[in-house]
Amino acid sequence: MKPLVRPSRLAPGARVAVVAPSGPVAEERLQAGLDILRGWDLDPVVAPHVLDVHGELGYLAGSDADRAADLQQAWCDPSVDAVLCARGGYGAQRMVDLLDWEAMRAAGPKVFVGFSDITVLHQAFATRLDLVTLHGPAAAGADFVKNAGAQEHLKATLFAPETVRVIASAGAALVPGRARGVTLGGCLSMLASDVGTPHARTSARGGLLFLEDVGEQAYRVDRMLTQLLRSGWLDGVTGIALGSWAGCGPYGALRAVLADRLGCLGVPVVEEFGFGHCEGALTIPFGMAAELDADTGTLTLDEAALR
Repeated sequence: MKPLVRPSRLAPGARVAVVAPSGPVAEERLQAGLDILRGWDLDPVVAPHVLDVHGELGYLAGSDADRAADLQQAWCDPSVDAVLCARGGYGAQRMVDLLDWEAMRAAGPKVFVGFSDITVLHQAFATRLDLVTLHGPAAAGADFVKNAGAQEHLKATLFAPETVRVIASAGAALVPGRARGVTLGGCLSMLASDVGTPHARTSARGGLLFLEDVGEQAYRVDRMLTQLLRSGWLDGVTGIALGSWAGCGPYGALRAVLADRLGCLGVPVVEEFGFGHCEGALTIPFGMAAELDADTGTLTLDEAALR
């Protein structure tokens, strides 16, 4: 697995577009997120359909076509320096095939930020655009608008990425050791459901895999990890970092599943790394060559995530 193309860092005054590729967005949280971005001296613009709600399928932020059009138009707008997702939820899988990847590649690299359901787009941006992306807080997410730690780590990554080349967590080794590879991953349920689809990575070979999820019981986490194992998707992975598991039941029971399903891979595994659906979530660049140290709970990037 090779490192991907790094987009340029942001500067004061940069124009950033906020889109909603998945679930519906609460207006009050959107406004709070926009205020934070303006406080960073950014110029946020809201895509036309961000506050839409699908007429029949209320878990979607409007129609698939409109959500795809918002993302593509924002990406292809030469005045936009970054595209930030307002939230996750569900729906990216329904719109990803509607994007014109040739047009988006021609528009050139720029910053892309999101997490949770946005995992589907992180995969597609890697396979179709060869682009480093940021697994980080949603612009209208509850944690982002309330937590200074999440805000500051994303801000540093966007404006001064050389200051966060070492990403330190409070994590501990589930399986000790160090490993090198290229960062990838996201929400476990999205990675499992994405296997075999046109824009997904074919495997995690050569990668440092970051995994987290929300609202999944231990047996369902077992099922998804088992699918990744049986499909061969985990063959050749070099190391694993585990993030948050909010709403996934008692951690002791879940930890037993993680140890059982991942311990057999013979690679370092660090738990509680502090990204995903948690307070103060760290921003993790995907597509970067790096070293993961499970014993110290650190990820050291070979270079800054953004140029």
